[in-house]
Amino acid sequence: MSFLEDQRAMSHKVYTNLSIVIAAFVLVILSLLSMDAITAAANKAIMPVNNINSSGSTHSLQANNTQSSMIITNLLANNLQNRLQKAGALLEITSKLPQVNNTSFAHLLNQTLTTLHGIPKDADIKKRQIAQDILSNYKDLQIIFFVMPNGDVYFEEPYSRQQNLTTTNLAYREHIQGAIKTHNTYLGNVVTSASSGRRQAVIAVPIYSGKDNSTLIGIWAGGIDFHVINIELQSLNLPAGERAVYVGHNGQKIADSNVNSSNKPESFANLQSFKNAINGKSGSNIEDITNGTTTSKMLITYDPVKAFQNMWAVILIQKAK
Repeated sequence: MSFLEDQRAMSHKVYTNLSIVIAAFVLVILSLLSMDAITAAANKAIMPVNNINSSGSTHSLQANNTQSSMIITNLLANNLQNRLQKAGALLEITSKLPQVNNTSFAHLLNQTLTTLHGIPKDADIKKRQIAQDILSNYKDLQIIFFVMPNGDVYFEEPYSRQQNLTTTNLAYREHIQGAIKTHNTYLGNVVTSASSGRRQAVIAVPIYSGKDNSTLIGIWAGGIDFHVINIELQSLNLPAGERAVYVGHNGQKIADSNVNSSNKPESFANLQSFKNAINGKSGSNIEDITNGTTTSKMLITYDPVKAFQNMWAVILIQKAK
């Protein structure tokens, strides 16, 4: 390797590492509450409930239960919102890197799109390396990919996901259409991944060029790993019969504190509590919840989560007293 080539390689390495450092700085600024902190705050909120003796009124007990539940849902909502903001900030910052916002290998798609579902594994190594660095340093994302303006897949990382793609054009996906339509970072609804068959929600960042940002270069995107969020939510160790659930804008479950139902697709779209939450409201309702053939009255406490252009929801489900 010549001296000039060596300097270029070193410059690329420093620049790539700098991008991760900058992104990490954003993550620190947007640091989220740990589940330990949420649990501690929840326990503190519940203490007044436990201290009510038998002479305390049922009304007072219910009021304290509702108050502690609202504290829990609010903490969880802030936690989830910060988590989404982190992922979005990371994708937005890295989308501005020259290694990411060029598509100099796009011509290869003429030969490899149908066979390799994108560019070859050894093409555009710089962009792939940045994607790999993101996945290594930020576990909430399970996949990073780049899509051309017409929806054709440019690449996916890990490369094994690109190999497993069942389609080579993602123009039909809501997150792709939304990012292009709004010219802004867009969080899509829950979908089944075309490369893994797993449920995910994608944060998509449109990349433009030109003085007026009028020319679309492509979409830089990352898929949220629901498994990681499920595990963290389950670390709350809620009492038996209680569930904390993260719900997407269309009512589909994102994560569940109940390990036995976390991988089960579920919709909460018909709950008034969910409808209130996505309209930016917080509070509690008593509603009917059906589990199999059994319908029970449940106390549902809810809080909204600002998820880029949409609202998500946190709901806490408990037996009604």
